[in-house]
Amino acid sequence: MTLPDRIPVFLLSGFLGSGKSTLLNAFLNDPAVEDTAVIINEFGDIPVDHLLVRQGETTISQVSTGCLCCSDTTDIRQTLEDLQSAASSGLTGGFSRVIVEMSGLGDPAPLVNAFSASNKATGPEFYLAGVVTLFDTVTGASTIENHFEAFKQIAFADRIVLTKTDLVEELKTSTECSGLFGELRALNPSADIVDRQSVDLSTLFSPRPYTAVERGEDVAGWLALEAALALEDGHGDASGSDTVNLRHGSGIRTFSIVRDDPLPKSNLDQFFDLLQNSAGQRLLRVKGIVATSDTPEKPLIVHAVQHVVSEPVRLGAWPDEDRRTRLVFITNGIDPGPVRDLFAAVTNTTPFSFTKSLKVAGAAILGPVSRTFSNLTSTSRRSQ
Repeated sequence: MTLPDRIPVFLLSGFLGSGKSTLLNAFLNDPAVEDTAVIINEFGDIPVDHLLVRQGETTISQVSTGCLCCSDTTDIRQTLEDLQSAASSGLTGGFSRVIVEMSGLGDPAPLVNAFSASNKATGPEFYLAGVVTLFDTVTGASTIENHFEAFKQIAFADRIVLTKTDLVEELKTSTECSGLFGELRALNPSADIVDRQSVDLSTLFSPRPYTAVERGEDVAGWLALEAALALEDGHGDASGSDTVNLRHGSGIRTFSIVRDDPLPKSNLDQFFDLLQNSAGQRLLRVKGIVATSDTPEKPLIVHAVQHVVSEPVRLGAWPDEDRRTRLVFITNGIDPGPVRDLFAAVTNTTPFSFTKSLKVAGAAILGPVSRTFSNLTSTSRRSQ
């Protein structure tokens, strides 16, 4: 079945830190796909993801409403209409496909439902041509166990891409022989499972009509539930800063830190070390762009996923006119106050004076912060 008179739309999903922006960049590096429009959805209130994706001739349409899956399809409909209008009026180049990079916490069900034959929310010009889900082989197993969104992302996929296999020794020899492959196959028997290291990216975003019925009974049930929920007033409001999103659980929170002045990289490293030790796996995701005092015109891109902090990447120049440090945090059961206090305590002093203050005052700075993390964790458990 082909739909040549309509524009294919692909959903790119995967839990926080699975490598969606990296894969998207690699795909967009091919000049043959310059007619691709990209919609980027962010869970946080400060947009940074669009800075991490190559733009070039590709149309980038940023969506920063908190979470597309919680917006009752209004945002995706309006964004697709805006893309079409801009292309028709000559404000942007034309495009022959659309890729929606979902938030790492995004639930595919409402968006897949929006493209169903009985739902005209996305307009007659577009159709769902595939759901590509990335699976982080380093943290993915525990993520699926602890986060229902990750399970649903796998279940809805018609292409599952294993990422970071180069970092996992047991997957280097034979992915098919690993227990991981079998577990994913059990979650989604019909999806193609491929390795990011060897897959031809063009095949991931080649048009094919997406059929939800092939995904199994669980997917059919979730879609039916979404259709019922969509009729309820006020379902899925995810606006505002320091968002607690009810769809994703009362403990999931996003907040941001913005700093005007550059900071020493050593202080930044110290902040991440202390935060990682205090928060552990409740630190679901950190991403952002940082101005360092040694080379303020060449910012750092930083990433952290649970217990894994990636080596920062130095850009050759700022991707926009905003020269401020912007960090976005997505956490589970952690209040933003202690994190901001820790950032201020570490980054507003020199490494020497901060170390000296620890020796003189003991845990005067870190003690209350660590205890606050502990208290917040206990409070979160009692309230659930």
